[in-house]
Amino acid sequence: MGLTKTEIFTDEQNRLAVMLKAIAHPARIAILQEIIKSNTCICGDLVDELGLAQPTISQHLKELKNAGLIQGTIEGVSVCYCINPPVWNELKEQMGSFFSAFDVKATCC
Repeated sequence: MGLTKTEIFTDEQNRLAVMLKAIAHPARIAILQEIIKSNTCICGDLVDELGLAQPTISQHLKELKNAGLIQGTIEGVSVCYCINPPVWNELKEQMGSFFSAFDVKATCC
């Protein structure tokens, strides 16, 4: 009781919901914007750029990575993160299809 019945939705709907849930926090949007702005892997610059504590940033990075939106590589004692291009393109395509499915009309309701 009380559990979301994800099995009644398509794989695409569930996957899109996971990705959108992962970016549905202002700190995560800021992290993604910094990674995109740098156009390279980021290895710890986020604390200085965003002004958040390292544990907070680590938790948000974990959520983004679990959703597949970013990928990380270990370099020495630090983990470097960058956008995961195949998943990013998947999100971009799904959101494009989602928003273009509605034909804006002058009158509604």
